[in-house]
Amino acid sequence: MTDGPRGPGDQGPGDQGPGGTPPPASRPARGQRSFWKELPILIGIALVLALLIKTFLVQAFSIPSASMQNTLTMGDRVLVDKLTPWFGSEPERGEVVVFHDPDNWLAGEPTTDPNALQTFLSWIGLMPSAEEKDLIKRVVGVGGDTVECKGTGPLKVNGKALDETSYVYAGNTPCSVDDQGGQFTVKVPEGSLWVMGDHRQNSRDSRYNQADKNQGMVPVDEVIGRAVVVAWPVNHWSNLPVPDTFDQADLNSSSAAAGVLSVAPQGAAFAGAVPFVLWHRRRVSAARTR
Repeated sequence: MTDGPRGPGDQGPGDQGPGGTPPPASRPARGQRSFWKELPILIGIALVLALLIKTFLVQAFSIPSASMQNTLTMGDRVLVDKLTPWFGSEPERGEVVVFHDPDNWLAGEPTTDPNALQTFLSWIGLMPSAEEKDLIKRVVGVGGDTVECKGTGPLKVNGKALDETSYVYAGNTPCSVDDQGGQFTVKVPEGSLWVMGDHRQNSRDSRYNQADKNQGMVPVDEVIGRAVVVAWPVNHWSNLPVPDTFDQADLNSSSAAAGVLSVAPQGAAFAGAVPFVLWHRRRVSAARTR
């Protein structure tokens, strides 16, 4: 026999808990967390991501002077690649790099006094820092290079003349005729760079800092990264490629070594992957023969 239809409050035998006790009341569905409660979490995550990006990937910098005209003009914002150096790559000739002041190159330069908002935005990488003493120049010589300027130019690297018409400021000569450093012949030591501004007659670069502790060189350890993109203002959007003149096949004999450095991380990754691939193929082969 079957019971008649049960009402909403009736319980059948199958509805009882262990020992005939009533079943536990079901918990009400948990309400969705409100937007205002989640907002601080979202902001915290965004700040952490911004700090990680600034520290390891990309950072924005502002151009404060005319020393890199017309490649970069005052007020431009550039994005600097900070990731590549983590894989052992070093700056190469022709690259535009940002670096820490090696030895008081910015002495006497005016500094700005940022407000609280600007300080916070620079801390998380959304604005350039006004407190950091950084410079931006073009790498002309790397470790082992001989760089020289005689008369008005051309600038020579290891005896090879560079055609700099594509980036040196219009009206400037590649070399400056003066007795403060514009005429020089230097040998760049390993682990160092010789840097110059594109606005040759308006740039206090390696030439005019030869009396410092590094003889005008920039230690590679002081390099923050390579400037790769002009991100602001919008009408200045562009990338910053290495000029063709630095691609001369016989520029120097150390170019092959530089090539080894640039592909070393990829080669190491490939070598590390080979044992895993061989192991995986053996497992697949063994499974098929079972």
